[in-house]
Amino acid sequence: MSVDVPRNIVLLRHAKADWPQVADHERPLAERGRLDAPAAGEWLAGQGITPQLTLCSTATRTRETWKLVVQHLAQRPRTVYEERLYEAPPGQIIEVVNEVADEVRDLLVIGHNPGMQAVAEVLAGSAADDTLERLGRGFPTAGVAILRHTGSWKALEPGSAELVRFWSPHE
Repeated sequence: MSVDVPRNIVLLRHAKADWPQVADHERPLAERGRLDAPAAGEWLAGQGITPQLTLCSTATRTRETWKLVVQHLAQRPRTVYEERLYEAPPGQIIEVVNEVADEVRDLLVIGHNPGMQAVAEVLAGSAADDTLERLGRGFPTAGVAILRHTGSWKALEPGSAELVRFWSPHE
């Protein structure tokens, strides 16, 4: 695949998590999260998003979110559980994405805030409609940002993408 093709990076914040007496990394989804994650999967499927690769934080709540989202996609992409995405700042998320092979056209990244919102804002050099303004008001749990980037994953850097869609289950 040519490196100059448009690529989609889909950023998904994990669904609503519960607060039991466990380490933060082990927090499971709350009941609302178990309802919102499938809604995110249905929305992605409705957008025609078919990622070839999913990079998912190793936290329990992100893995549970992914298991509920993927059931609604047309096909199951290769999934890599990436420890570096747990509580990652935007620069670290971009570094992980820069390692993706150029054969991947659509990439899904499942992580945490404030990293998901920050990386969407950092990457978005432009935006469709009012999406950047809406993103600036917050990146809710189970929220999805779709950014389009033309070029290799290695060339993804601040300002090099367009924020084309932003969705959350409770808009």
